[in-house]
Amino acid sequence: MSSKANPERAGGAELRGARTRDLNRLTELIIGAAIEVHRHLGPGLLESAYEECLCYELSQLGLRFVRQVHLPVGYKGIKLDCGYKMDLVVEDSVILELKTVDHLLPIHSAQLLTYLKLSGKKVGLLLNFDEPILRKGLKRLVHRFEAPAETHDTSAPSAIEVAENLNTRHPNDSLISVSPRLCASAVNK
Repeated sequence: MSSKANPERAGGAELRGARTRDLNRLTELIIGAAIEVHRHLGPGLLESAYEECLCYELSQLGLRFVRQVHLPVGYKGIKLDCGYKMDLVVEDSVILELKTVDHLLPIHSAQLLTYLKLSGKKVGLLLNFDEPILRKGLKRLVHRFEAPAETHDTSAPSAIEVAENLNTRHPNDSLISVSPRLCASAVNK
């Protein structure tokens, strides 16, 4: 059924599209502010200095943000403080994880993905201010991105889709579980 024949579906797709455009525009503004900070300070300072200056730039753009946001872990219906802290959350939509390291490692991406998962946010930026050119220390990560409703993707399934299809109940009621990482290596060969 096309989105023209179903106005409710069309409205949902339009809202998702508008939300995606808004998030893209917001991340562009944030990246611009981070580049401005890096242009003036260069690499080599403490993370706290970059955070302070980035907050100044975000405020000059009129963007709302919260610093050092505690992120509890939900466990069996309760929230537990396990020490997670997000550096910045901008417009209650984008998580910023600031770094001052030689180069970004997979653990840094995993940290931001964990924050996205626990917070329910969809987009995060990993910013490494210790790079000579900030663009080389920048990663935009998306968690559970919703594709537009009317896409007809003919590509191979993602590792996550393969894992979700394989994580099914076995006839004897035991759960067969396959790691997405294992699936990714199988799909990429």
